[in-house]
Amino acid sequence: MRILSAALVVFFLISCSSGKKPDEQAFEKSLDSISNQGSSIDDEVIGSILDQIPSPLEISALLKKSGIKYNPDLLNSPDNLPKYNTNYKMALNLGIYGTDLGYTNIYEQNQSGIKYLSSIKSLANQLNIGQFFDIETIGRLATNSKNLDSLLLITTQNFNSINHYLQQQNRSNLSVLLLTGGWIEAMQVTCQVAVNNPGHTELKEKIGEQKITLEQIMLLFSFYEKDENMASLLNDLKELEAAFNKITITYTYKESSMEVVDGVAVIKDNSTSTIEITDDDVKNIMSKINSIRNKIIS
Repeated sequence: MRILSAALVVFFLISCSSGKKPDEQAFEKSLDSISNQGSSIDDEVIGSILDQIPSPLEISALLKKSGIKYNPDLLNSPDNLPKYNTNYKMALNLGIYGTDLGYTNIYEQNQSGIKYLSSIKSLANQLNIGQFFDIETIGRLATNSKNLDSLLLITTQNFNSINHYLQQQNRSNLSVLLLTGGWIEAMQVTCQVAVNNPGHTELKEKIGEQKITLEQIMLLFSFYEKDENMASLLNDLKELEAAFNKITITYTYKESSMEVVDGVAVIKDNSTSTIEITDDDVKNIMSKINSIRNKIIS
């Protein structure tokens, strides 16, 4: 997984906000309490961070590959949909349901997948971004886990299109919430499984890698500290950060090399990283993640 350093993210944030005046126009009345009171974030910033976040589909594939059985209790029930009547809750849970759809897809739970597709479409329509969800195509791919790469591509393309659209409408905060909801759900599922499978080193390391991802997400949230809802979630993320701070990530740089793959010359990154994370670290992170998620889905 490529890691974008926090310093580079800060550079992006500064470069795209410099010389721009804060948007003085309020959001549309339908956006309830959510308001963008700071400088806008260029969609390249969110796109760059999105690239660093492991896809929920990839994490689900890792779980299945490990022989871990499907567990619907780990997911947010589609029956909770009527609870989400603010744009803040709808955006976060749209991200959560997107992760849940990926999980059901990997385990070929087609009937459950259809329910999540319906919930996703409903939330997207209410947020006025339903035009970016080609439910027919996504549904077709979601019924065949062999189409993982295609589904990943469509998911990424959709997010990039949505993010660009929301940027134009001064609603970039919703992009951040979509991204964060998906990440929190993926973390919740991974932590639950890792706690029940303490010998699974790869899962623990995958959790440890998220220390950097969380730093990047929190940088994005810092743009919206004047918004009551997002400021509250940022405080929760700071508590999660404290649990992650016990993890040590050591990078060892090695010069890149060139090799030929299928007749094409490619650059191979030979640098490595070592992640020191204990079972207790995973439990502490899981506790914080569950607390945050419970607030979001309730």
